[in-house]
Amino acid sequence: MIRLVLAATLAITAATAVAQQAPLAFRIDEGRNINAFLRQGPVAAHLLLRSGSDPRILVAFPAGNSGTGLWFEKTARPVTWRLDQAPTPYSSDRLHGLRAVASIDAPELRFRQAVLSSVRVLRDYEALGKAPAEILVAGRAGTWARDRLDGAPGYALSVSGLRGTRIEGDRVKAGPDGRITLAITAATGETPLTPLAGSALLNAQAGSDMRARNALQFLSYREKYLAGSWRFDTYFGRDTLMSLRLLMPVLQPAAVEAGLGAVLARLAANGEVAHEEDIGEFAVLRNMREGRGRVATPIYDYAMIDDDFMLAPVASAWLLGRGAPRAATFLNGRDAAGRTQGDRLVANFAWVVERTAAFAASPGVDRLVGLKGDRLTGQWRDSEEGLGRGRYAYDVNAVWVPAALDAIAAIDRAGLLKSFGTPAQRATIGRAGAQAAAWHRAAPPLFAVTIPADRAAQAVGDYAGQVGVPAQGALAALGTAPVTFNALSLMADGRPVPVLHSDDGFALLFTDPDAAALDRSLTAMMRPFPAGLMTPVGLLVANPAFAARDVQARFGAGAYHGTVVWSWQQAVLAAGLNRQIARTDLPAAVRARAVAARAQLWRAIQSAGEVRTSELWSWAYRDGGYRVAPFGAPSGDADESNAAQLWSTVFLALQPPAP
Repeated sequence: MIRLVLAATLAITAATAVAQQAPLAFRIDEGRNINAFLRQGPVAAHLLLRSGSDPRILVAFPAGNSGTGLWFEKTARPVTWRLDQAPTPYSSDRLHGLRAVASIDAPELRFRQAVLSSVRVLRDYEALGKAPAEILVAGRAGTWARDRLDGAPGYALSVSGLRGTRIEGDRVKAGPDGRITLAITAATGETPLTPLAGSALLNAQAGSDMRARNALQFLSYREKYLAGSWRFDTYFGRDTLMSLRLLMPVLQPAAVEAGLGAVLARLAANGEVAHEEDIGEFAVLRNMREGRGRVATPIYDYAMIDDDFMLAPVASAWLLGRGAPRAATFLNGRDAAGRTQGDRLVANFAWVVERTAAFAASPGVDRLVGLKGDRLTGQWRDSEEGLGRGRYAYDVNAVWVPAALDAIAAIDRAGLLKSFGTPAQRATIGRAGAQAAAWHRAAPPLFAVTIPADRAAQAVGDYAGQVGVPAQGALAALGTAPVTFNALSLMADGRPVPVLHSDDGFALLFTDPDAAALDRSLTAMMRPFPAGLMTPVGLLVANPAFAARDVQARFGAGAYHGTVVWSWQQAVLAAGLNRQIARTDLPAAVRARAVAARAQLWRAIQSAGEVRTSELWSWAYRDGGYRVAPFGAPSGDADESNAAQLWSTVFLALQPPAP
């Protein structure tokens, strides 16, 4: 009975918290997309209107990572949506969502397909044009509705004509003004999350950028942080951990601990960090396929390898930093399954030490931490070509592993783990410091790439011509010395993938490279593209100029992890530069180079304008200069950027250097 009363009290408290939150409504227009966000009471929803020759209406909900989408047949010419009435909350007996009015400059549209399900299903339909037969439902007069496959409250979508617009079968015909005007209603029956907002989320030191603050609020909940909307309206381990670390100075303590708690709650039994979760109807679909019946039990994905080693450095930054006075209370807290946070943390720490022991004992390429099985992905560059088909990622092995071992050793020395885990686990953790030294010494040199000056100049000139950008500044920046940088990854046999990349930023933020290594990293990254990574519209995450032609073709400006700008990677480097500049053991010349690099980086960051909180953006070179190009706007781009991305809000904790 006590448990039932407690559960009821908690449910009422959560419902009250949802009801009392101030409404959040904002809009982001980007490329061909209008994005309108609403969070009020039990409603949290993101309306997307896609213009062009392939128009669509899509509404994504953080509740259950669910969504509704309506795709139209291709149009003879590009058409453009206009949002005539911003979203307002809508609730029925079991569903919560939004209502809005939009119009489009088309004489006629034809329905192609409505999809009501998990956002994961909508993503697959957008990419592949396919959806599971079980979830497809026929519409009638512009209305589609269905229960979830397990019988739980499901989803609804309706469009109705206004201002003379008529719906006749699968055709929508414009009114007398020549425009199609639609009243849109979309809703989900998934359980609402509990918002984090206002003073419960950010402290007084947070930046004032309203676009970033709005995006962060929409993605922040007591249960978890969402990676991005519309495409990733749920938990991602890597996104949560990196965002927590970068936002940590401006997050309220409870907001930091909510994020850490979400990660700890989803650890595997052996301590691995969950990359992603299958929840809602996507969990039902997968449980059905795998023989467990029509149940919505969440399924966690542990295929990634970098997030396993991120937890310790991020936890250390909190528990040994600003969160130190709260550390004991946090570690003794229990999750919904009754496990202490300290026990869960020890499980991860022991796993990290065991997983990295072989290389520490006898360093060699085959003992590095490789991708799992025959996968091509395993860290943040999680598109199929993101690592250049390498097996051993630079960031995982040269940065995350040694940083994790350092952090574990530091937390252990602080005595925070004495009452958690088993004696065997604590003994394993005691080896972390010695293993860290071995990894620091032996792993980074395996990734070193050196290219003679003449070959480097030839490669840069050729690649500049290939991608249509000027080469003069890049060639001048090369100088006469050999070009050195860290390979993006290593092939299984140890051969480097010679793609210049931004992951050295992790090393600056989480480790203390010696002066020579720091100088090499800064020199390599800060040269102008295509000799380095810098462009006037941002820091590119990859530059394949020194790689073979077939590799270059896979790393273009339309590739998800190609010659594009990711906002959070710039933030990582900015925060890393701050950390290195604060060191007292660097030679004056190296510190001066870091100060100059920071100023150069911030000039590029501030040039991005309205796309700065987007997941990523591309570029075009025209009229004698680089121009921002929203990623996903051209039909040839590999994917579509999120308008609100968790780790793109981290500049709320970063300020440009004083002039």
